[in-house]
Amino acid sequence: MNAAQQILQILTGHGIDTVFGYPGGCIMPLYDALVDDDRIRHVLCRHEQACALAADGYARASGRVGVCIATSGPGATNLITGVANAHRDSVPLVVITGQTPSALMGTDAFQEVDVLGMTLDIVKHSYLVTDASTLAATLDEAFALAASGRPGPVWIDIPKDVQLAEVDADYRAASISAAEYRSWATAEPAIDSALALLRSAQRPLLYSGGGVSKANAEAAFREFAAVAAMPHVNTLNGIGNPGRDCPDHLGMLGMHGSRAANLAVHDCDLLVVVGARLDDRATGRLGGFAPNARLLHIDIDAAEFNKLRCASAVVQGDLNAVLPALTQALRTAPLAIDAWRRQCRQWRALHGFAVPPQAGHAISGPAFVRALSDQAPPGTTVACDVGQHQMWVAQYFDFCAPRCHLSSGGLGTMGYGLPAAIGAQFAHPQRPVVNVAGDGSFLMNLQELATVGRYGLPVKIVVLDNACLGMVRQQQELFYDNRESQIDLDDNPDFVMLARAFGIAAESICRAADMPAAIDRLFAHTGPCLLHVAVARAGNVWPMVRAGSANIDMIDAPPAGRHDHVTPIATAGA
Repeated sequence: MNAAQQILQILTGHGIDTVFGYPGGCIMPLYDALVDDDRIRHVLCRHEQACALAADGYARASGRVGVCIATSGPGATNLITGVANAHRDSVPLVVITGQTPSALMGTDAFQEVDVLGMTLDIVKHSYLVTDASTLAATLDEAFALAASGRPGPVWIDIPKDVQLAEVDADYRAASISAAEYRSWATAEPAIDSALALLRSAQRPLLYSGGGVSKANAEAAFREFAAVAAMPHVNTLNGIGNPGRDCPDHLGMLGMHGSRAANLAVHDCDLLVVVGARLDDRATGRLGGFAPNARLLHIDIDAAEFNKLRCASAVVQGDLNAVLPALTQALRTAPLAIDAWRRQCRQWRALHGFAVPPQAGHAISGPAFVRALSDQAPPGTTVACDVGQHQMWVAQYFDFCAPRCHLSSGGLGTMGYGLPAAIGAQFAHPQRPVVNVAGDGSFLMNLQELATVGRYGLPVKIVVLDNACLGMVRQQQELFYDNRESQIDLDDNPDFVMLARAFGIAAESICRAADMPAAIDRLFAHTGPCLLHVAVARAGNVWPMVRAGSANIDMIDAPPAGRHDHVTPIATAGA
């Protein structure tokens, strides 16, 4: 066989049955091999960025490695944003690109770019395969690297002539599995210092992130949380970690976190960080973050330890080994923190996320998202774009599991939601999948309506349309003396007609009274469906922490018509 055929053989050997791609000249041998191979379903997205984002959504929703394919030059460069998105949120991808023939590399050949050089900062590892005899072993290693330790994307660039080269059809290399790569971290974890910190704390707080789901450690985490009985906050990518109806869960922390969560972080004396990095959107100004607390950091990636704040103790390892060990130790000696738990539950009752009352007939973003949450079928997966609607989903949608919440956290990629929803729907064909988008983000990858239509995916799309770039407008209102600049989207297309042009059912609502019935119709529709929701332009995400401020200095919604509690950046200084 040739190397292109061997690629498909090895993908199948790693359990890959779905890939997302777009053909072109230098990847043609692989696409030719696909004609004769019915083991792998190829999803033709309509832009290479969407291929990477769909593979990202597939990986997040399924827990498996996502695969995307593109040609050289602009095909590869179009993948870059999606691959960077996966890297920043630790999503396992294998990225396969064609490259100009070996003899032409370095000559500025047609559609030649230095993919390895361009992607160094956004991958765990990258390869340029120059010898077809090494391709199989390279692919095996790439899958192991992508899924092991802290997951992430691995990029393989393959010249066209290498894809056409003859290789051994009986290749049976002993694959290096992700479990073997992780084996060093499954040894007995050193938890004595962690237990000493936990037992000496009077106000410990559990802070979890996306590492819980990346480790497939939801069950271990929830058992640890239940036995430790600590109050709990989470990052954007940690939403869903505690499940629903956890009385000690205070919600998301950070820039748009709940006041309850940020108060608890400010007052705790021990912060137990599990599978999370201390991202600036979560911590605010570091000097004001958990100022009274020691730090216990538990993570698979030692590079995160002491990076932004020194820890009193660290435990490096797989959460499925570390958390059960801590849980077992705490069963015999529970933490005596009843007064602290009562205080945090009081904060939750007073300062948790609560939907503001509807004003008149207009639809508010928070009210719609809460209604969507209440009416969504159990196990619904929501893929968000980036903006105000993303924060409203984080605040007001009740998720049962972290893999049900797909959101671009580290990179903040507008246009993420629709391709990610496509990937999630291919991962779980029978589950309800909803893309919640803003009008600005939706326009960035709306060509993927063609992908939804082609495959008849039952994805439900909600476009919250405030005719502006809402998050930018909010910051201009609050911090730039309400000087609006380049945020108007009042020339948006008719989203209903747009969806119908792609063969997708659609309707529009603009009154709060119409929400329940419209949401019911959305979920009742058996195929793809778009619901356009006109929301108030002036709606903001509350509370909010100004960039560079401490989380304790949260800004709440001001009295109507007043903004004098916020100093414009132009006069505020550093």
